[in-house]
Amino acid sequence: MCIGIPMQIIEPRGESALCIYRGQESLIDMMLVGPQPVGTWLLVFLDTAREVLSEQKAQQIADALEALHLAMQGDNQINHLFADLVDREPQLPEFLKP
Repeated sequence: MCIGIPMQIIEPRGESALCIYRGQESLIDMMLVGPQPVGTWLLVFLDTAREVLSEQKAQQIADALEALHLAMQGDNQINHLFADLVDREPQLPEFLKP
């Protein structure tokens, strides 16, 4: 299983870009998403950018990864990391709605 990590570009380098997540820098292959400007958020799998993200979507993914990290340490105080879902009724996707 592979988990996508949201990373932000800090320096384009041709077909790659130097990106950062939680203070850790990595050189990321940009071939699938093409050149992107500094500040762009990416969804990265195995040091390869697979998707350009909005800042909001990148934050939601980062929060979910933080919740996973806390849960693995036995901490169940994670509702604040899912503020967009807490106290919301589940919704069917459009293709399942009558």
